[in-house]
Amino acid sequence: MSVRAEAPRPRYARGQIITARRLAILGMGLAPVALWLTLPPLTLDTVAAPFILGAVSALLGVAAITRGERRVGWGAVASGVLAIGAGVFAVQASSSNLKEVITWSTLISLGLAAATPLIFAAIGGMFSERSGVVNIGLEGMMLMGAFFGIWGADVTGSWYGGLLIAMVSGGLLALVHAYFCIQLRADQIVVGTAIIFLAYGITGYLYNDIYRGEGTPAVLPEIPLVNLDFLASIPPEGLGDFLYKSFGDLSLMTWIAFAIVVLSSIFLFRTAWGLRVRSVGEHPRAADTVGIDVYRVRYACVVLSGVLAAMGGAYLSIGYTHLFTEQMTQGRGFIALAALIFGNWRPYGALAACLLFGLSTAFSPQLQNVEAWAPYGQLFAALPYLLTIVVVAGVIGRSIPPAAVGRPYVKQ
Repeated sequence: MSVRAEAPRPRYARGQIITARRLAILGMGLAPVALWLTLPPLTLDTVAAPFILGAVSALLGVAAITRGERRVGWGAVASGVLAIGAGVFAVQASSSNLKEVITWSTLISLGLAAATPLIFAAIGGMFSERSGVVNIGLEGMMLMGAFFGIWGADVTGSWYGGLLIAMVSGGLLALVHAYFCIQLRADQIVVGTAIIFLAYGITGYLYNDIYRGEGTPAVLPEIPLVNLDFLASIPPEGLGDFLYKSFGDLSLMTWIAFAIVVLSSIFLFRTAWGLRVRSVGEHPRAADTVGIDVYRVRYACVVLSGVLAAMGGAYLSIGYTHLFTEQMTQGRGFIALAALIFGNWRPYGALAACLLFGLSTAFSPQLQNVEAWAPYGQLFAALPYLLTIVVVAGVIGRSIPPAAVGRPYVKQ
């Protein structure tokens, strides 16, 4: 039986690949510009501009593909096609409708609010996976934080009491995950899935048992807003008004989330303790050889991931929606995981991805209010989840996880 030999793959010089990647990145950068031209304040009433820029974006992607950069090249092609389609949709809507619905300062404010729980969960997942433990149970830990945050605020009469109780609940659930994954060396994906369903069961039972189906109280302590009045006085007048409406009245938890991103970056890449975490996630045997307690580091990081995810959940219930409903996280834990992968397991990369997902979450309900786009309302509602699928599928680029992530460690 003859075996047909495969044709050898073409080899590309390093400089050629770098040039191709730059072409693809330029193409992906042109795509949002093409859409921006059709939105307020410009609101061009012709499809020529988005069509031309979208086509150029797609052609740059094709050029990158032919030079060996397939993943980012296909990302540029997809971005160009989406830009053309979105530009056609925008031109179909009248400029008056768009100006009434799309206000950029409002979208930025809503996008930051929607990104806040994702930031907490993504940074928590980063600590867990940097230490070598996959934590897809972030969704369940966020849900625990959401319920116990609002229950704690109800019982203690203070938002910070609710936040502390939420953090404890998330940490305890993460401890269960850590015990099965680290001590018993169970499959980490299976354990994470079980953690999610365990959280569904615990929160659903307690919610119905405590509140008897009547819903959480209408008046509860809420996480305060941070008012930055000085932004409104920044000249010129239009800029100050824009900055105040965008950043001048955000939740305290939003600013805490940004601070955690900065602190986690300093901790991981500027301190000896951060080096230990990264070494345990990359080469636990070598870390054990130099005296680092691999089990202790992994336990600490997984529990920390649960605490941070629960903070995101508590923000959802007592800082964002001001109520609790069963399974209210609605997949935000998985979106946070996608942000973590897109951000290449780095704090600022994860932050950028969370802001992207948060903006798409804020953008989708606004688009549904445009009369000409009403038939496509369900499609716009799915925008954040479609974006998550694109990122996880690896269209945007290739991410390299910690070398030992998902691998149980056996001490010798």
